[in-house]
Amino acid sequence: MVCVRSPASATVINAISTGKGSAFGIELYVTANVTILPEKTAKDIESVCKSLDKPDMDTTLMHLCVKKVYEKLIEYPDFNLKNVVVNVETKSDIPPGSGLSSSSAASNSVVYATLLTLLEAEGMSLEDTDITDEDIINMGIDASLECGVTKTGSYDDASASYYGGWKITDNYERKILYDYLVNYHKILIYIPNKSLYTAQSDVKAMKTLSSLVEIAFDNAVNKNIEKALTLNGLLYCAALDLDTQIAIDALKLGAKAAGLSGTGSAYTILLDDTSDVNEIKEKLSKYPGKLIETKPDNTGSVVIS
Repeated sequence: MVCVRSPASATVINAISTGKGSAFGIELYVTANVTILPEKTAKDIESVCKSLDKPDMDTTLMHLCVKKVYEKLIEYPDFNLKNVVVNVETKSDIPPGSGLSSSSAASNSVVYATLLTLLEAEGMSLEDTDITDEDIINMGIDASLECGVTKTGSYDDASASYYGGWKITDNYERKILYDYLVNYHKILIYIPNKSLYTAQSDVKAMKTLSSLVEIAFDNAVNKNIEKALTLNGLLYCAALDLDTQIAIDALKLGAKAAGLSGTGSAYTILLDDTSDVNEIKEKLSKYPGKLIETKPDNTGSVVIS
């Protein structure tokens, strides 16, 4: 069995309106366990996938991730594994539909763990191939696009999850433009009692604000995460007709930045040493939903076993 853990990410700039985005890893995770089952299949490869947290969850993305990995590996003459059944189990503490990149974290974990499992079953290792970290990310993105869980490919979310840290990206070119660290040790995530899925979002409404999102993006490039995250969040709340009051209240209480993550439903709140975490949590507890206290993740995807 190979076990890989990948972090969620929080949005600084949502890429839907301009194709350029920014996100940073946070300490909420999806873990994928991948094994080869003893039975055989008439197909070259078959996958059995399930979420341990939500047994009724749609596993299309997981199946596609396995497929993309196999299609990549059969390009290599030394890889001749066939008629194999792969078992994939995921466990997540990232609320789905929250805008915290649960899909990117899941695809990174499943792709990476499947890749290592299949190579091991064939008596090979990554060193026997020229598969790179970018290949791993791109297999997950291709699966996500085919599955329809992303509009832009979410390269900002995927790279922040895989590498950790704060990434500023061109999502269409799948390129990291700038790579920073988040200098905040405390982050609050507010999650309302309602999930919102990117595939259901109003893209036309978000694109009407592209010139203003560019201003937020310029702030991100200049390492002003506070202005970038807050302005981006306010703009996308306006486009999607979502409430901005929790972000405003957090700022009034001493948060350094607050804004919508992705297309919601989560809001990211950055705190520094001058912020009173307990007071902010107490005051924001009036909102229905839950508050999660976490930290930035600067490590990214890791092989646990």
